[in-house]
Amino acid sequence: MSPVTAVLLAKSIRTFCYGFLGILLPVYLADHGMSATGIGLAVTCTLVGSAGLTWAVRRPAERLGARAALSALAVLSALSAALLLASEHPWIVVLAATVGNVAVGTGETGPFLSIEQVVVARAVTGTRRTTVLSVYNLLGYAASGLGAAIVGLAAPRALFAIFLAASVGQALLYARLPAVVPAAPAAAAGPSSALIRRLAALFALDSFAGGFVLQSLVAYFLHERYGLGLEALGHIFLGAQLVTAASLLLAPRAARRFGLLNTMVASHLVSNVFLIAIAAAPTAWAAVALLYARQLLSQMDVPTRQAYVMAVVEDREREAAATTTTLWRTVAQAVSPTVTGWVMASVALAAPFVLGGGLKIVYDLMLWVTFKDVKPRELT
Repeated sequence: MSPVTAVLLAKSIRTFCYGFLGILLPVYLADHGMSATGIGLAVTCTLVGSAGLTWAVRRPAERLGARAALSALAVLSALSAALLLASEHPWIVVLAATVGNVAVGTGETGPFLSIEQVVVARAVTGTRRTTVLSVYNLLGYAASGLGAAIVGLAAPRALFAIFLAASVGQALLYARLPAVVPAAPAAAAGPSSALIRRLAALFALDSFAGGFVLQSLVAYFLHERYGLGLEALGHIFLGAQLVTAASLLLAPRAARRFGLLNTMVASHLVSNVFLIAIAAAPTAWAAVALLYARQLLSQMDVPTRQAYVMAVVEDREREAAATTTTLWRTVAQAVSPTVTGWVMASVALAAPFVLGGGLKIVYDLMLWVTFKDVKPRELT
């Protein structure tokens, strides 16, 4: 089995679980007495845990290789699933989600993503990298959509058991990766360190804005404002993930025609107009239609962003670039859900869509101005 195949399979089974966990956990916590503010804090805790793991995994990945780092993360996911099966106490559930790096948004962030994209970047030539990263993300969104579809069809304990089995499956797949250790890991201040910091700062702004509209919080919004239950939410987010997955097929073609940066900025900016419009949707299905329009464009920047980051740094700096940018994204995203819970409770239930969309538009414009003259080191 090739390293790319192993990573694609691991990504698929992991995000299948994230698809149902991201919807189930906020509703599960609410049913066990947790308030909107508490749920926002819980989402922040999971993101803080993800940031901590992203920071911690860089050096082991550089010194021991991707196989060891990813296998250790899979063991933590199995521990998380065991905790979910062992207790229904709300804060034990939050602890489990934190330990296991459970994704709470429509797109994955965190340590798995950081190391897996480096495995792909090293295994695939530059001209094919954007295409393979698009497939990597497409499989993630499609699997997440399928996971969302089953959330109303099984009891929580059954879903937690599936998460445990998937974590074991991930560990077995990572064991098939070659035991390759990078020959010369980057120093603390490599030649691209300033560029990496600028990218990380802007990605952090985008991620902070995205924290206002994570899938878990959008699910909570649709549940509270329109009274949608788990089965309806599962179908809605299945559709959203499949629309997102389909849009990723367009990303490589757009990148080849317009360039990586142009594709990132243009698609993302238009999607944020739709995001803001969700706040004014008069009915549940109007909100869902706008959500789908947003998802059709908002994630085209994901594979292009990953390919751009991998292409503008030296090979030995890829772990540093991937983990640093992902870490800053995750830390920034960890702040806004707690604020979102307060905003939903104290200002307006729909206010986070305006805040998130407006800040994302600022990010798009700043990214273009800052990096329009920075070209990739190789074709992607």
